Amino acid sequence: MIATIVVSAITILAILIMLIVKPTFNVKGKEISFYWIIAVLGAVLLLAIGCISPQEAWSGLTRQTSVNPLKLLVIFFGMTFLSVFLDEMNFFEYLASIAVRKSKATQKSLFLTLYVTVSLLTMFTSNDIVILTFTPFILHFAKKVKINPLPYLIAEFVAANTLSMTLIIGNPTNIYLASSAGIDFFEYLKVMILPSLVCAVAAFFLLLAIFHKQLRAPMLTDDTPVKLGDKFLLITGIVHLVVAIIALSICSYINIEMYIPCAVIAGSLMLFTFVYLLIKKQGLSLFLRVFKHLPYALAPFVLSMFVIVLALNKCGFTEMVAKAFNNGDSIFIYGLTSFLSANVLNNIPMSVLFADGLSLAGLAGADYYGALYASIIGSNIGAYLTPVGALAGIMWLSILKKHDFKLSFAKFMTYGVMISIPLMIIALGALHLSILFI
Repeated sequence: MIATIVVSAITILAILIMLIVKPTFNVKGKEISFYWIIAVLGAVLLLAIGCISPQEAWSGLTRQTSVNPLKLLVIFFGMTFLSVFLDEMNFFEYLASIAVRKSKATQKSLFLTLYVTVSLLTMFTSNDIVILTFTPFILHFAKKVKINPLPYLIAEFVAANTLSMTLIIGNPTNIYLASSAGIDFFEYLKVMILPSLVCAVAAFFLLLAIFHKQLRAPMLTDDTPVKLGDKFLLITGIVHLVVAIIALSICSYINIEMYIPCAVIAGSLMLFTFVYLLIKKQGLSLFLRVFKHLPYALAPFVLSMFVIVLALNKCGFTEMVAKAFNNGDSIFIYGLTSFLSANVLNNIPMSVLFADGLSLAGLAGADYYGALYASIIGSNIGAYLTPVGALAGIMWLSILKKHDFKLSFAKFMTYGVMISIPLMIIALGALHLSILFI
């Protein structure tokens, strides 16, 4: 047990240090992240010293459940492909430009419109993709109309990681934790709709209070039209996204695992786009741009962290910790510990650890489901306590740096503490009510 815990702790600590001190490196003019290499080295070391065998690791990675990490990655990359495709068609920027035009040239109106737009898009796509696609738009727009982008950047990040709790597809952590308990699309929505909406409203007024001075400043108007991509491909992409959402919502009722429709629908869009571009002789630049912007580092990072979690499970560490959590209110214990753990492990491996821990904790009924949903809340809201909480936070800071906008780790955490801690308390209180009345 000691060797496993020491190697795991050193690996996690090294990842945290790299993310805080040097999250990206400039390689031939491109900002590239190497945090995932540390995770891979940690997993390889655990395998090399026998803390977990290659057979045990492979068995865990390919176990016949709906929540093995390979299936989770298929879901994530499938939905990400659809979202990045629409972003390349300028769909998200187009929606944002509509929101801006309706803001009536006042910052508070724009702030509300942007917050609502990001929130709605996050519910039906992915929080990571919305953050990554809207961030450059906010920076460009703020520069054009001469306003401080910070309130909008923080609001975007908070909205995306708050409303991502609403649907099971809003965050990979939702999918993993809910699927581990056999929770379907509508059962999940029934419980999480109240905490999500209550938090979304509370977050908006909290953000408004924090940034009220900056939002008083006047701004210039901007009527620059956004040019959409090929309309036929755009409509095709929207149709595929709608079909994907519908398919994911009914998977549990037709006995099909969620990764299957994600793979089929993403594959369909890939094939359709490839053939269309060849027929129209437009070249494959669009196709290649979409693949270029997929977050590939997520795959080795998730798989390596999963091996580390498997090793911790094998040595008994997970069960020991899980049983220590059994005394007290399961919602607040699991909610707060998952919230903090996401900022040590990152929210994806944290979700893997907590899913296994819950299966070993001996909880039942309302206590078990309360702890599970609380862990989901922690995995989402924990994303904006520090940049370590989610991969989107790491990538988000890289985008800001690329656009010469400085936001230090300490400043991010200052806003994170002010916003995430009260929202966690509100969300867990709302979850209590949700479980009580359902």
